[in-house]
Amino acid sequence: MDIYSDGGARGNPGPAASAFIVLDDGNVIYKDSKFLGKATNNVAEYQGVLLALAWLVNSSIQYPVSSIRFFMDSELIVHQINGHYKVKDKKLKELFLEVQAFLKKIQPKIIFKNIPRTKNKLADFLVNKTLDERS
Repeated sequence: MDIYSDGGARGNPGPAASAFIVLDDGNVIYKDSKFLGKATNNVAEYQGVLLALAWLVNSSIQYPVSSIRFFMDSELIVHQINGHYKVKDKKLKELFLEVQAFLKKIQPKIIFKNIPRTKNKLADFLVNKTLDERS
C-alpha cells in the first residue's frame, strides 16, 4: 500500500489544507482532504500525515496490508519523522509527537520517503482543490 500526502498554505501562514491518497496496486482506494484555517506550510504537511494515519488506524480491519510506503514532498517533515532532524518548533513538536503516537498503534512499520513535488501531483491537487473551495 502506498500513501501520498501533502499540505500547503497560501501565505505562510495563511489559509491551509492537507490531503492524502491511498493506492493499492496502483489503484486509488481512498482519498481525503481537510481545510485547516490559518496555518503554516509545515503544519499543513504534518496535518496531512496525521489525517492519513488516523484513516489507517480506523480502517486497519478493512485494509490489512503487509507493508506501507508513505510518500511526501516535504523533505523537512520526512527527515523529522525518520529521526534525522530534530524538531525545534514548538507547534511542530506537538504534531511530531501525535505522529509518533499513531505509529505505535499501526502495524506493519511505515516507511516514510521524500519525493519530488512532481511525483506528488494527486495529493497536491486535492490540497489546492480544497483551498479553492474555501476561498
